[in-house]
Amino acid sequence: MAKEKITKRIVDALKAPKPSRDGVKVREHFVWDRELRGFGVQVMPSGLKSFVIQYRTPEGRNRRAVIGRYGLMTVEEARKLAHEKLVAVSKGVDPVAEEAKAAGLLTVAEVCDWYLAEAEAGRILGRRRRPIKPSTLAMDRSRIEAHIKPLLGRRQVASLKLGDVEGAQADIAAGKTSKPRAGSRGGATTGGEGVAARTMSTLHSIFEHAVRLGKIEANPAKGVRRLASAPRERRLSRSEIERLGKTLRAAAEEGEHPTGLAAIRFLLLAGFRRMEALGLQRTWLDEEECAIRFPDTKSGAQIRVIGQAAIDLLLDQPKTKSPFFFPADWGEGHFIGVVRVLDRVCQKAGLADITPHTLRHTFASLAGDLGFSELTIAALLGHSARGVTQRYVHIDEALRMTADRVADEMADLLDGRATPSRSRSGRRDRSQQKQTLEATGA
Repeated sequence: MAKEKITKRIVDALKAPKPSRDGVKVREHFVWDRELRGFGVQVMPSGLKSFVIQYRTPEGRNRRAVIGRYGLMTVEEARKLAHEKLVAVSKGVDPVAEEAKAAGLLTVAEVCDWYLAEAEAGRILGRRRRPIKPSTLAMDRSRIEAHIKPLLGRRQVASLKLGDVEGAQADIAAGKTSKPRAGSRGGATTGGEGVAARTMSTLHSIFEHAVRLGKIEANPAKGVRRLASAPRERRLSRSEIERLGKTLRAAAEEGEHPTGLAAIRFLLLAGFRRMEALGLQRTWLDEEECAIRFPDTKSGAQIRVIGQAAIDLLLDQPKTKSPFFFPADWGEGHFIGVVRVLDRVCQKAGLADITPHTLRHTFASLAGDLGFSELTIAALLGHSARGVTQRYVHIDEALRMTADRVADEMADLLDGRATPSRSRSGRRDRSQQKQTLEATGA
């Protein structure tokens, strides 16, 4: 890209670039003005010449826009218009976006970028009228970049129809935006009905924020029928838990990642969500109360009771300079490779369709098999706050008894100690414990 003062003689002398150069397709050629930075001429392989400006938006995005076609606009007219727009840029204004908004021509990609910038700055409120959490924004950004922009990014919001949105949902479900894992880190981009439905929820929410704050006139995703994905019913049976435990012990002897193995066992003993478990910090453990004090979760700050077997596992983790119970192999973060470790272990165990969520569901199902109520299990899983009843001490004591019982039973199954005779006597013990819990109000 050459740089010189743009004049009529220079523009007239510009020749169309060849469609390809050294086997590489050439889209256009640029000449930039040496006096007015950001002002230039674009020459297409067809010979079409246009005046352009290039600048960085207040959000940090590089933007290039055509401001007029040579022949319909003189060089001096183009220079004057470019100067006006670039002066606006220096004052923190994105002139192209402002013009597009005035004409109703904002693209889906531009609205998504606006949403991310505003949300990261804390100017968009989410649940409970609080700034959207970084973890939620990270997921929103992933869906935007992986699915929304490739399918709808260049479409103008004002021209978008409900059918276009539902068509994009169908494309995601069919795997049109799927991509394999790139490199040694990160995951693959997958499709499917669940991914499609959640992406549509994200897009609908973005448009709603944009309408509420005056960025667009109407939400084109309003009324979209989101795909209903089948709920995941997979849980490990008692015999599968025993098989998994045996494989975990064998994998440890074979040199499998110890942090990954410990995290898998903890997920079964405590029923935590994957990132709740991996992100556990040592200062959050309250041994006296047998609980984890989360400063923040999906439903806000929370106290989560766990069994003594789960606490012992945490305390057995090697102490390092890291604040996490399950630290990363390098860097200052926490371990993130539990899914790959779980996949390897389950392959050796001959167990199919197992995810960290399956382990959480297995914990809940085992608690149900032991006779505990849905309200008690929901409290152990951290599904929602238990309201005023959480203030009563006997409810907390009942939860500790429940957490201990479920964790002990899970540990016995994993370690091969749950014999048939013990299971029968255990049912009698559980019946007595259930009566005790009912008497205390659980």
